Amino acid sequence: MNEIILSCVVGALVGLGVFALIRALMPSSRSAVSTVAQIDALRAAGPASGPATAVPTDLRGRIGQRIAAFYLQQGWELRSLRADLAVLDRSWEGFLATKIMLGAAGLVFGPFLFAIAWQIGFGSSPLIPVWMSLLFAGVFFLLPDLEVRRDAVEKRKDLRRVIGAYLDLVSMNLAGGRGLPEALMAAAEISDGWALMRIRNCLADARITGTSQWVALGRLGTELGIEELTDLSVTLALVADDGAKIRESLAARAETMRHRELAEIEGAAGEKSQSMLVAQLLLCAGFLVFLIYPAAMRVFQT
Repeated sequence: MNEIILSCVVGALVGLGVFALIRALMPSSRSAVSTVAQIDALRAAGPASGPATAVPTDLRGRIGQRIAAFYLQQGWELRSLRADLAVLDRSWEGFLATKIMLGAAGLVFGPFLFAIAWQIGFGSSPLIPVWMSLLFAGVFFLLPDLEVRRDAVEKRKDLRRVIGAYLDLVSMNLAGGRGLPEALMAAAEISDGWALMRIRNCLADARITGTSQWVALGRLGTELGIEELTDLSVTLALVADDGAKIRESLAARAETMRHRELAEIEGAAGEKSQSMLVAQLLLCAGFLVFLIYPAAMRVFQT
């Protein structure tokens, strides 16, 4: 009786999932959110992308393009995830294709693992491979998100460190008599690292399109999820006509970023020292147990 009820519940859940999938994939009237998201995406693409988008020839590219179009139709922006991908310089379509392909691999991996366990002699219920398939599909589908979040955090740390040095260079160029646009570009040309390359390309695009460079830096900060660049854009917009105030503001901001970085480094070092202390205490406790165990066994035997 319990197996019949469990089978009915599983069948109802599977049927509900199939219905939700078909309902999501069916074309429907677009909501205001999806329409605004599509307009923002087309505006962000700009006229440089051309009237028609190139159709990818590989399977991964076609899957990613279709999933991206589905996300756009539903109005799912996922701005924080897009910012992480922008920091890592990865495409949105390729990321979505990776998630779908890993989810499909999880659907196959679950029953395959159950077949191995069944050959060994573990598990006999036919519902186990279904649950394992769904579980591994969900886990594999979320793995790219975890990887992107982890890598983006590390790369943002490097970018913030470079921004602090960049602000010092801009302040030094301003003190040398250069104007603000020339100082921003000259400081960005000091190295060919990926962070300064992003800033240099942003400033060059702003010069070509006729946009003010601090506005372009603010857009870059919004795209990459870097609050320091956004705050820098606002500060430069307020004091762009006063060179002395710009130098003082940039020097103070760079010093604040250095103090914050030192505080983070000290906090990380403190956490590592605490973990090492815990490991040493556990090792000492294990050694004491190793010494006391023979004597305790003799006492209990007598």
